[in-house]
Amino acid sequence: MEKVMSNKGIIALYVLPSLLLILAVIYVPIVLTGYYGLMEWDAVSPMQYIGLDNYSRLIEDGAFWASVRHSLVFAVMSTLSLALYLAVAMILSGNIRGANLLRKVYLIPMLLSSVAIAQLWLKIYHPTTGILNGFLEWIGIENTPAWLSDPKVVLWAVFIPILWQYAGFYIIIYYAALKNIPGTLVEAARIDGATSVQIALRIKLPLIFEVIKVTIVLAVVGSLKYFDLIYVMTGGGPNGASEVMASFMYNAAFDRKEFGYGSAVGFFLLVICLIATWGIRRLTATKDTIEYS
Repeated sequence: MEKVMSNKGIIALYVLPSLLLILAVIYVPIVLTGYYGLMEWDAVSPMQYIGLDNYSRLIEDGAFWASVRHSLVFAVMSTLSLALYLAVAMILSGNIRGANLLRKVYLIPMLLSSVAIAQLWLKIYHPTTGILNGFLEWIGIENTPAWLSDPKVVLWAVFIPILWQYAGFYIIIYYAALKNIPGTLVEAARIDGATSVQIALRIKLPLIFEVIKVTIVLAVVGSLKYFDLIYVMTGGGPNGASEVMASFMYNAAFDRKEFGYGSAVGFFLLVICLIATWGIRRLTATKDTIEYS
């Protein structure tokens, strides 16, 4: 076995299939997306090279920048919601009664497809037969909102299902990280007179900070490229009030048949995600990593 592992040719042979798969699934589509962004193409007529015209149009497109703003709002809200997920994970990791059942309940949304979740919340938000407006009328609130038809509230209404959908994912990540902290550290802090809040803020949070950084990147990048639930629930409406970059790209490419322009939007979205990831890593960089055994 040592002879095999010391042979670089054999190692390259084993790694080659994975590299080819990554190349075909990730890097080739990225290059093609950038290439198509330089073209004017409706998927039927021959492609026509127009240089950077699509990107120039992108910069001047107010509707696109509105979608960028909406995506950034989702990114900020998703990042802030991590505090809620972390608080729930802190409570569950404290060996409370029923913690095992609650963890399973929080995971239920992860088992459902985004389309199923969208259909569920469409029923909840229905202006006349929805359970939400029914409850508001029951407690005496008149003129209940049209949640998905009012430009002032649609963005917030769409975010609630997203918040619910990903709760289990982040809670489980934080829960696993918290459970990995040696109990002796927590017990020693309790003996020294530390309160539960002090233990959470001064011991547990620093020890899982690397995990928190990863979840921030996941939340921000995931929000910037979020598409399916928003598209099913609103299609980007009303009048673009819930349009995000991914739905704008889809509508440009497949509804208006502007595949070149849609590709330019997709490539721009990739660049924004890369910049966001780099920025988060720089902002959360620490010189020392806290280790425990």
